[in-house]
Amino acid sequence: MKIKKRHLSIIIVLIILVMIPVIIAEAKDDPLASWQPKFDPSGAEFKYLLSCVGHPAIEGVAVGYRIRDKVWEKSNGRLYVDFRPLSLLGGEKDVIRKLQMGAIQGMMSSSVAAANVSNTLGIVNLPYVVDTFEKLDQFRNDQALWQPFRDAALNQNILVADVTGYGSYGWATNSPVKTIADAKSINFRIAQAPVNIDFYKAWDLKFTVMPWPDVPQALQTGVITGLDHTPIVCNISGKFNVAKYYTQLDYAQGLYIHLTNTRWLNKLPQDLRKILLDTITEESAVARSLTRKQQVEQIEAAKANGVTFYNLSSEEKAQLIDRAKPMYDKWGEKIGADYLRQVRASLNR
Repeated sequence: MKIKKRHLSIIIVLIILVMIPVIIAEAKDDPLASWQPKFDPSGAEFKYLLSCVGHPAIEGVAVGYRIRDKVWEKSNGRLYVDFRPLSLLGGEKDVIRKLQMGAIQGMMSSSVAAANVSNTLGIVNLPYVVDTFEKLDQFRNDQALWQPFRDAALNQNILVADVTGYGSYGWATNSPVKTIADAKSINFRIAQAPVNIDFYKAWDLKFTVMPWPDVPQALQTGVITGLDHTPIVCNISGKFNVAKYYTQLDYAQGLYIHLTNTRWLNKLPQDLRKILLDTITEESAVARSLTRKQQVEQIEAAKANGVTFYNLSSEEKAQLIDRAKPMYDKWGEKIGADYLRQVRASLNR
Protein backbone atom coordinates (compact mmCIF):
# COMPACT_ATOMS: atom_id res chain seq x y z
CA MET A 1 0.00 0.00 0.00
CA LYS A 2 2.82 2.39 0.88
CA ILE A 3 4.50 1.61 -2.45
CA LYS A 4 1.31 2.47 -4.33
CA LYS A 5 1.02 5.77 -2.44
CA ARG A 6 4.64 6.54 -3.20
CA HIS A 7 4.08 5.81 -6.88
CA LEU A 8 0.98 8.03 -6.87
CA SER A 9 2.96 10.86 -5.26
CA ILE A 10 5.68 10.55 -7.89
CA ILE A 11 3.09 10.63 -10.67
CA ILE A 12 1.45 13.76 -9.22
CA VAL A 13 4.82 15.51 -8.93
CA LEU A 14 5.67 14.58 -12.52
CA ILE A 15 2.33 15.92 -13.75
CA ILE A 16 2.93 19.19 -11.92
CA LEU A 17 6.44 19.49 -13.34
CA VAL A 18 5.08 18.89 -16.86
CA MET A 19 2.24 21.42 -16.45
CA ILE A 20 4.33 24.28 -15.01
CA PRO A 21 6.03 25.16 -18.35
CA VAL A 22 2.64 24.98 -20.09
CA ILE A 23 1.08 27.37 -17.57
CA ILE A 24 4.04 29.74 -17.85
CA ALA A 25 3.90 29.63 -21.65
CA GLU A 26 0.17 30.37 -21.65
CA ALA A 27 0.73 33.34 -19.33
CA LYS A 28 3.46 34.66 -21.61
CA ASP A 29 1.21 34.21 -24.66
CA ASP A 30 -1.58 36.26 -23.06
CA PRO A 31 -0.64 39.93 -23.55
CA LEU A 32 -3.28 40.98 -21.02
CA ALA A 33 -2.34 38.56 -18.24
CA SER A 34 -0.80 41.24 -16.02
CA TRP A 35 -3.87 43.47 -16.35
CA GLN A 36 -6.44 41.02 -15.02
CA PRO A 37 -8.61 42.41 -12.17
CA LYS A 38 -7.62 41.64 -8.60
CA PHE A 39 -11.29 41.19 -7.71
CA ASP A 40 -14.18 38.95 -8.74
CA PRO A 41 -16.52 40.99 -10.97
CA SER A 42 -19.22 38.31 -11.19
CA GLY A 43 -21.36 39.91 -8.46
CA ALA A 44 -21.64 43.35 -10.10
CA GLU A 45 -25.16 44.72 -10.60
CA PHE A 46 -24.17 46.64 -13.73
CA LYS A 47 -21.54 46.16 -16.41
CA TYR A 48 -19.97 48.77 -18.69
CA LEU A 49 -18.43 46.98 -21.68
CA LEU A 50 -15.65 49.26 -22.97
CA SER A 51 -13.69 48.65 -26.20
CA CYS A 52 -10.39 49.98 -27.58
CA VAL A 53 -8.13 48.92 -30.47
CA GLY A 54 -4.92 49.96 -28.70
CA HIS A 55 -2.39 48.11 -26.56
CA PRO A 56 -2.47 48.86 -22.80
CA ALA A 57 1.28 49.51 -22.86
CA ILE A 58 0.12 52.89 -24.21
CA GLU A 59 -0.83 55.16 -21.30
CA GLY A 60 -3.87 56.48 -23.16
CA VAL A 61 -5.16 52.90 -23.39
CA ALA A 62 -4.12 51.65 -19.94
CA VAL A 63 -6.45 54.29 -18.50
CA GLY A 64 -9.27 51.82 -19.22
CA TYR A 65 -7.93 49.52 -16.51
CA ARG A 66 -7.42 52.37 -14.07
CA ILE A 67 -11.02 53.44 -14.67
CA ARG A 68 -12.10 49.83 -14.11
CA ASP A 69 -10.37 49.55 -10.75
CA LYS A 70 -11.38 52.99 -9.46
CA VAL A 71 -15.04 52.56 -10.43
CA TRP A 72 -15.13 49.15 -8.77
CA GLU A 73 -13.71 50.61 -5.58
CA LYS A 74 -15.93 53.73 -5.55
CA SER A 75 -19.09 51.78 -6.36
CA ASN A 76 -18.37 49.09 -3.77
CA GLY A 77 -18.49 46.45 -6.47
CA ARG A 78 -21.83 47.48 -7.97
CA LEU A 79 -20.46 48.63 -11.35
CA TYR A 80 -17.89 46.68 -13.34
CA VAL A 81 -16.04 48.32 -16.23
CA ASP A 82 -15.27 45.37 -18.50
CA PHE A 83 -12.40 46.83 -20.52
CA ARG A 84 -11.44 45.07 -23.77
CA PRO A 85 -8.39 46.57 -25.56
CA LEU A 86 -6.43 45.12 -28.50
CA SER A 87 -9.48 44.99 -30.81
CA LEU A 88 -10.92 42.09 -28.81
CA LEU A 89 -14.42 43.27 -29.74
CA GLY A 90 -13.55 43.90 -33.41
CA GLY A 91 -12.30 46.68 -35.65
CA GLU A 92 -13.27 50.26 -34.97
CA LYS A 93 -15.95 50.58 -37.65
CA ASP A 94 -17.64 47.41 -36.39
CA VAL A 95 -17.38 48.54 -32.77
CA ILE A 96 -18.86 51.96 -33.61
CA ARG A 97 -21.93 50.19 -35.01
CA LYS A 98 -22.16 48.04 -31.87
CA LEU A 99 -21.98 51.18 -29.72
CA GLN A 100 -24.69 52.91 -31.73
CA MET A 101 -26.96 49.87 -31.40
CA GLY A 102 -26.25 49.55 -27.68
CA ALA A 103 -24.60 46.12 -27.98
CA ILE A 104 -21.69 47.63 -26.04
CA GLN A 105 -21.80 50.61 -23.71
CA GLY A 106 -18.47 52.38 -24.29
CA MET A 107 -15.64 52.77 -26.76
CA MET A 108 -12.30 54.52 -26.63
CA SER A 109 -12.21 55.35 -30.33
CA SER A 110 -9.11 56.57 -32.10
CA SER A 111 -9.58 60.17 -33.16
CA VAL A 112 -9.15 59.22 -36.82
CA ALA A 113 -12.07 56.75 -36.61
CA ALA A 114 -14.26 59.05 -34.50
CA ALA A 115 -14.86 61.35 -37.49
CA ASN A 116 -17.04 58.51 -38.82
CA VAL A 117 -19.35 59.07 -35.84
CA SER A 118 -19.66 62.84 -36.24
CA ASN A 119 -18.01 65.33 -38.57
CA THR A 120 -17.46 67.66 -35.62
CA LEU A 121 -15.14 65.13 -33.99
CA GLY A 122 -12.93 65.46 -37.07
CA ILE A 123 -11.77 68.87 -35.84
CA VAL A 124 -8.96 67.26 -33.82
CA ASN A 125 -7.60 65.57 -36.96
CA LEU A 126 -7.28 68.74 -39.00
CA PRO A 127 -3.58 69.57 -39.43
CA TYR A 128 -2.14 72.19 -37.11
CA VAL A 129 -5.34 72.92 -35.15
CA VAL A 130 -5.13 70.85 -31.92
CA ASP A 131 -1.52 69.98 -32.65
CA THR A 132 0.34 70.20 -29.31
CA PHE A 133 -0.10 68.83 -25.81
CA GLU A 134 -0.62 72.38 -24.56
CA LYS A 135 -3.36 73.08 -27.10
CA LEU A 136 -5.04 69.78 -26.25
CA ASP A 137 -5.19 70.73 -22.56
CA GLN A 138 -6.55 74.14 -23.48
CA PHE A 139 -9.14 72.61 -25.81
CA ARG A 140 -10.28 70.13 -23.15
CA ASN A 141 -10.41 72.65 -20.28
CA ASP A 142 -12.14 75.51 -22.12
CA GLN A 143 -15.85 74.67 -21.87
CA ALA A 144 -16.73 76.94 -24.80
CA LEU A 145 -14.48 74.78 -26.99
CA TRP A 146 -15.12 71.44 -25.31
CA GLN A 147 -18.93 71.39 -25.05
CA PRO A 148 -19.70 71.33 -28.80
CA PHE A 149 -17.19 68.48 -29.14
CA ARG A 150 -18.61 66.63 -26.13
CA ASP A 151 -22.17 66.89 -27.44
CA ALA A 152 -21.40 66.35 -31.14
CA ALA A 153 -22.91 62.84 -31.32
CA LEU A 154 -25.80 63.16 -28.86
CA ASN A 155 -28.24 62.83 -31.77
CA GLN A 156 -26.84 59.29 -32.12
CA ASN A 157 -27.21 58.65 -28.37
CA ILE A 158 -23.46 58.96 -27.87
CA LEU A 159 -21.71 61.23 -25.38
CA VAL A 160 -18.02 62.16 -25.58
CA ALA A 161 -17.08 61.47 -21.96
CA ASP A 162 -13.43 62.57 -22.31
CA VAL A 163 -10.20 62.06 -24.26
CA THR A 164 -6.81 60.49 -23.71
CA GLY A 165 -3.89 60.38 -26.14
CA TYR A 166 -1.22 58.41 -27.90
CA GLY A 167 1.13 61.22 -28.90
CA SER A 168 1.94 63.58 -31.75
CA TYR A 169 1.46 62.56 -35.38
CA GLY A 170 4.27 62.38 -37.90
CA TRP A 171 5.83 60.03 -40.46
CA ALA A 172 7.62 56.75 -39.82
CA THR A 173 9.39 55.84 -43.08
CA ASN A 174 11.72 53.29 -44.65
CA SER A 175 13.96 56.04 -46.04
CA PRO A 176 14.82 59.49 -44.65
CA VAL A 177 12.23 62.28 -45.13
CA LYS A 178 13.77 65.67 -44.39
CA THR A 179 11.70 67.70 -46.85
CA ILE A 180 8.32 67.66 -48.60
CA ALA A 181 10.21 66.68 -51.76
CA ASP A 182 11.52 63.59 -49.93
CA ALA A 183 7.96 62.75 -48.85
CA LYS A 184 6.86 62.62 -52.50
CA SER A 185 8.68 59.30 -52.89
CA ILE A 186 6.85 57.65 -49.98
CA ASN A 187 3.61 55.66 -50.11
CA PHE A 188 2.07 56.49 -46.73
CA ARG A 189 -0.41 54.30 -44.94
CA ILE A 190 -3.20 56.42 -43.52
CA ALA A 191 -6.22 55.50 -41.43
CA GLN A 192 -9.71 54.80 -42.75
CA ALA A 193 -10.79 58.34 -41.98
CA PRO A 194 -12.34 60.98 -44.26
CA VAL A 195 -10.38 63.89 -42.77
CA ASN A 196 -7.01 62.22 -43.33
CA ILE A 197 -7.87 61.30 -46.92
CA ASP A 198 -8.75 64.92 -47.66
CA PHE A 199 -5.60 66.50 -46.27
CA TYR A 200 -3.28 63.94 -47.87
CA LYS A 201 -4.92 64.82 -51.17
CA ALA A 202 -4.42 68.51 -50.37
CA TRP A 203 -0.75 67.82 -49.56
CA ASP A 204 -0.46 66.00 -52.90
CA LEU A 205 1.21 62.98 -51.30
CA LYS A 206 0.85 59.34 -52.26
CA PHE A 207 -1.14 57.32 -49.72
CA THR A 208 -2.91 54.02 -49.18
CA VAL A 209 -5.93 53.69 -46.90
CA MET A 210 -5.39 50.52 -44.92
CA PRO A 211 -6.82 48.83 -41.79
CA TRP A 212 -4.33 48.76 -38.91
CA PRO A 213 -3.99 44.94 -38.73
CA ASP A 214 -2.72 44.91 -42.36
CA VAL A 215 0.09 47.39 -41.70
CA PRO A 216 2.93 45.12 -40.42
CA GLN A 217 3.01 42.88 -43.49
CA ALA A 218 2.49 45.81 -45.89
CA LEU A 219 5.40 47.67 -44.31
CA GLN A 220 7.70 44.65 -44.39
CA THR A 221 6.90 43.78 -48.03
CA GLY A 222 7.12 47.37 -49.31
CA VAL A 223 3.45 47.69 -50.23
CA ILE A 224 3.69 50.85 -48.13
CA THR A 225 6.95 52.64 -47.40
CA GLY A 226 5.72 55.02 -44.73
CA LEU A 227 3.26 55.27 -41.90
CA ASP A 228 1.25 58.23 -40.64
CA HIS A 229 1.32 57.72 -36.87
CA THR A 230 2.90 58.66 -33.55
CA PRO A 231 6.28 57.72 -32.02
CA ILE A 232 4.58 56.03 -29.05
CA VAL A 233 2.55 53.68 -31.23
CA CYS A 234 5.34 53.06 -33.75
CA ASN A 235 7.81 52.08 -31.05
CA ILE A 236 5.51 50.00 -28.84
CA SER A 237 3.97 48.15 -31.80
CA GLY A 238 7.34 47.40 -33.40
CA LYS A 239 6.88 49.49 -36.56
CA PHE A 240 10.30 51.04 -35.97
CA ASN A 241 11.83 47.59 -36.50
CA VAL A 242 11.21 48.19 -40.22
CA ALA A 243 10.71 51.94 -40.59
CA LYS A 244 13.97 53.31 -39.20
CA TYR A 245 13.29 57.03 -39.84
CA TYR A 246 10.78 59.38 -38.27
CA THR A 247 9.81 62.92 -39.30
CA GLN A 248 8.29 64.89 -36.42
CA LEU A 249 5.50 66.85 -38.11
CA ASP A 250 3.48 67.21 -34.88
CA TYR A 251 0.47 68.19 -37.00
CA ALA A 252 -2.16 66.65 -34.69
CA GLN A 253 -2.54 64.88 -31.36
CA GLY A 254 -3.50 61.23 -31.62
CA LEU A 255 -6.47 60.79 -29.29
CA TYR A 256 -8.62 58.05 -27.86
CA ILE A 257 -12.06 59.61 -27.65
CA HIS A 258 -14.14 58.00 -24.92
CA LEU A 259 -17.64 57.48 -26.35
CA THR A 260 -20.52 56.36 -24.13
CA ASN A 261 -23.99 55.15 -25.13
CA THR A 262 -26.39 57.60 -23.47
CA ARG A 263 -29.41 55.26 -23.55
CA TRP A 264 -27.51 52.89 -21.28
CA LEU A 265 -26.00 55.74 -19.25
CA ASN A 266 -29.38 57.31 -18.53
CA LYS A 267 -30.72 54.00 -17.19
CA LEU A 268 -27.83 53.71 -14.75
CA PRO A 269 -28.64 54.77 -11.16
CA GLN A 270 -27.68 58.41 -10.67
CA ASP A 271 -25.00 57.72 -8.07
CA LEU A 272 -23.27 55.16 -10.32
CA ARG A 273 -23.57 57.46 -13.33
CA LYS A 274 -21.76 60.18 -11.39
CA ILE A 275 -19.07 57.77 -10.20
CA LEU A 276 -18.45 56.55 -13.75
CA LEU A 277 -18.31 59.96 -15.43
CA ASP A 278 -16.27 61.57 -12.65
CA THR A 279 -13.77 58.72 -12.72
CA ILE A 280 -13.43 58.90 -16.52
CA THR A 281 -12.72 62.63 -16.21
CA GLU A 282 -10.18 62.24 -13.41
CA GLU A 283 -8.28 59.33 -14.91
CA SER A 284 -8.31 60.77 -18.44
CA ALA A 285 -6.59 63.93 -17.15
CA VAL A 286 -3.93 61.77 -15.48
CA ALA A 287 -3.47 59.76 -18.69
CA ARG A 288 -2.99 62.89 -20.80
CA SER A 289 -0.22 63.99 -18.46
CA LEU A 290 1.41 60.54 -18.57
CA THR A 291 1.26 60.55 -22.39
CA ARG A 292 3.54 63.61 -22.55
CA LYS A 293 6.12 61.78 -20.50
CA GLN A 294 5.67 58.55 -22.44
CA GLN A 295 6.29 60.25 -25.77
CA VAL A 296 9.67 61.55 -24.57
CA GLU A 297 10.57 58.10 -23.23
CA GLN A 298 9.54 56.27 -26.41
CA ILE A 299 11.44 58.68 -28.67
CA GLU A 300 14.59 58.20 -26.59
CA ALA A 301 14.12 54.42 -26.64
CA ALA A 302 13.65 54.47 -30.42
CA LYS A 303 16.78 56.57 -30.89
CA ALA A 304 18.73 54.14 -28.75
CA ASN A 305 17.60 51.36 -31.09
CA GLY A 306 18.83 53.13 -34.20
CA VAL A 307 15.81 55.18 -35.34
CA THR A 308 16.77 58.57 -36.78
CA PHE A 309 14.47 61.53 -36.14
CA TYR A 310 14.04 64.59 -38.35
CA ASN A 311 12.07 67.85 -38.26
CA LEU A 312 10.71 69.74 -41.24
CA SER A 313 11.77 73.37 -41.38
CA SER A 314 9.27 76.02 -40.28
CA GLU A 315 9.02 77.09 -43.94
CA GLU A 316 8.03 73.61 -45.04
CA LYS A 317 5.49 73.28 -42.23
CA ALA A 318 4.02 76.59 -43.41
CA GLN A 319 3.70 75.03 -46.87
CA LEU A 320 1.70 72.12 -45.44
CA ILE A 321 -0.62 74.54 -43.63
CA ASP A 322 -1.04 76.61 -46.79
CA ARG A 323 -1.79 73.56 -48.92
CA ALA A 324 -4.42 72.44 -46.38
CA LYS A 325 -6.42 75.70 -46.63
CA PRO A 326 -9.03 74.32 -49.07
CA MET A 327 -9.85 71.49 -46.70
CA TYR A 328 -10.23 73.88 -43.76
CA ASP A 329 -13.03 75.47 -45.78
CA LYS A 330 -14.49 72.09 -46.76
CA TRP A 331 -14.43 70.71 -43.24
CA GLY A 332 -15.53 74.04 -41.80
CA GLU A 333 -18.84 73.47 -43.53
CA LYS A 334 -19.11 69.98 -42.03
CA ILE A 335 -17.86 70.81 -38.55
CA GLY A 336 -19.41 74.25 -38.37
CA ALA A 337 -17.49 77.18 -39.76
CA ASP A 338 -18.03 79.36 -36.68
CA TYR A 339 -16.92 76.60 -34.31
CA LEU A 340 -13.78 75.87 -36.33
CA ARG A 341 -12.88 79.57 -36.44
CA GLN A 342 -13.47 79.84 -32.68
CA VAL A 343 -11.23 76.85 -31.93
CA ARG A 344 -8.43 78.01 -34.21
CA ALA A 345 -8.55 81.58 -32.90
CA SER A 346 -8.61 80.50 -29.23
CA LEU A 347 -5.77 78.01 -29.55
CA ASN A 348 -3.51 80.32 -31.54
CA ARG A 349 -3.61 83.28 -29.17
